[in-house]
Amino acid sequence: MNLPYRFTPALVARTAAAWIVTLMIFFPLGWLFMMAFKTELQAINVPPLFFFSPTLENFHEVQQRSDYLLYAKNSVITSVLSTLIGLAIAAPAAYSMTFFKTKRTRDILMWMLSTKMMPAVGALVPVYVLAQKSHLLDTQAGLIIVFTLSNLPIMVWMLYSHFKDIPHEILEAARMDGATLWQECRMVLAPLAMGGLASTGLLCLVLSWNEAFWALNLSAAKAGTLAALIASYSSPEGLFWAKLSAASLMAIAPIVVFGWFCQKQLVQGLTFGAVK
Repeated sequence: MNLPYRFTPALVARTAAAWIVTLMIFFPLGWLFMMAFKTELQAINVPPLFFFSPTLENFHEVQQRSDYLLYAKNSVITSVLSTLIGLAIAAPAAYSMTFFKTKRTRDILMWMLSTKMMPAVGALVPVYVLAQKSHLLDTQAGLIIVFTLSNLPIMVWMLYSHFKDIPHEILEAARMDGATLWQECRMVLAPLAMGGLASTGLLCLVLSWNEAFWALNLSAAKAGTLAALIASYSSPEGLFWAKLSAASLMAIAPIVVFGWFCQKQLVQGLTFGAVK
């Protein structure tokens, strides 16, 4: 009987390395899951307890101490609206750079990408002052603007990569048939680029949901996202590890489930254009 694969030492080594890396990646999530169902005493026990009676006490306390639904609603509104606004801005920008190139197009793209290389803390003071003067502190509108601007370079680059793989001849044929710019974008470009638009939107939705730096510095009780809910369990008395883990699990669960169902589009968005 012929085996489909030859179990060579190199194959065994690669498989073992893959399992080790996978366990290293998922170990923090597994540890977080266990901690969320422990009591505070069990959470700080040394050595760690791997066998214990799970409890839902931490989840009840998180909901009683702070309004989880309010933080979740803020996260949904800010992440969804910032993604939609970002797509509305990035799609025309990527379209013009792809199909109407100039000698400065590459320089503009590199400049946009370079803005992501600066640490966010370097722009904290001017952004905070602008938000304060504009009365946007602790508002959903302020977070939506900041999230949109922070993700815009990535969105433009991703859509630019998707649009580059669309044959220009198709758009030229539509123009020769008398299609207007709106008809060209709606009836020709949008169907061809729907996968790219979806994957770009999904990735930036995840980035906005996970954004913690700007959410912690520009929001408080009214517009705080789930990142602010997690940070609230750090106090001068110390960290409440079990409650912190429960709050973290409640914060990441929606986006993890969403990402699981949309993993095909997310992977496509990250790898599109890598292989020609």
